[in-house]
Amino acid sequence: MLANPHAPTHQAPEFPAGSSQLPAAMNMDDLRGSLDAIAAQPARLRYAVHGLTHAQLETRYRNWTVRQIVHHLADSTANAYCRFKLTLTEERPTVKPYNESDWSRLPDALLADHTLSLSMFEALIGRLTFMARAASPNDLLRTYWHPGYEKEYALWQVIALYDWHGCHHIGQIEWLRNHYRW
Repeated sequence: MLANPHAPTHQAPEFPAGSSQLPAAMNMDDLRGSLDAIAAQPARLRYAVHGLTHAQLETRYRNWTVRQIVHHLADSTANAYCRFKLTLTEERPTVKPYNESDWSRLPDALLADHTLSLSMFEALIGRLTFMARAASPNDLLRTYWHPGYEKEYALWQVIALYDWHGCHHIGQIEWLRNHYRW
């Protein structure tokens, strides 16, 4: 056990859920599985942070505290939701990148009650998965341009990425719980 739980946990794995691997092609069965996994993430996140004390919420996993991770999941999902809708309503939109590290240092990410973002995450995931399940296979082939990565993403790829993204960050909190035996 580490002496100072507020110091970054450098020995923590960089990718507790494994590294992100985009599928080579769209597969509807895989997409349904990803959407089921995404839909389960709010409950998994609530369970991961349930009963944590203020000090535990301030414990770092590498560079971010548990509180910052929870707020990041809500922020990231808000961006994903907007990008998804833009892609369904515009022809190959260019999305606005954001600096997630800078967002993590804003007062809400540092100080706000984490339950605000738990509720936000749950609502956004509900809307995002509803929209994705209602999309046709042709809709899921629609793309947006991400200038930060200089890459085009199809919506089916975004679904796979957000399946991994949620597992990655929730896995960070679960790693801390296991590591410190919370």
